[in-house]
Amino acid sequence: MSEPASISSGIAQRYATALFEIAKEAKALAALENDVALLDAALAESEDFRVLISSPVYSREAQGKAITSLAPRIGLGATTANTLGLMATKRRLFVLPQLVAALRMLIAEEKGEITAEVVSASPLSEAQKQKLAAALKVSAGKDVKINAAVDESLIGGLIVKLGSKMIDTSIRARLNALQNTMKEVG
Repeated sequence: MSEPASISSGIAQRYATALFEIAKEAKALAALENDVALLDAALAESEDFRVLISSPVYSREAQGKAITSLAPRIGLGATTANTLGLMATKRRLFVLPQLVAALRMLIAEEKGEITAEVVSASPLSEAQKQKLAAALKVSAGKDVKINAAVDESLIGGLIVKLGSKMIDTSIRARLNALQNTMKEVG
């Protein structure tokens, strides 16, 4: 990991831990989980929001005013809105995507869940996701939440990342392995 990326993740982790602990003390983890989903949606849907948090053109004051006005419109709770306001005054809004990811991990850990990143060649049905989650629960020993993505270049099969483990059953990986084997023989 590069130094700026490691610094960003460190900053995000500190804010995430503080926000998580405040929400946990207030018994408001469900509200925090909702805020995380709202922030994630705002980041995914609004180019203007992404520019606001990452552009050095906006001053601390401008970012703070924008967050103060946006937070109620997005539907964020007071604690999350105040944290974002503090981050704006410290010029730390650029770590918001990492903050969202860190909060998701802390909430999942508290709930005894683990997230599996699953990439498939075609979209998985709900039944397939449930079967896969059940199978992964047996090996992980925790409830598994599936975060599915599609990559048509896999041709078929799945790539599953669960914690530090990765299982690649894609046809693309098998063809690459066969190609390497054939290079060794010939």
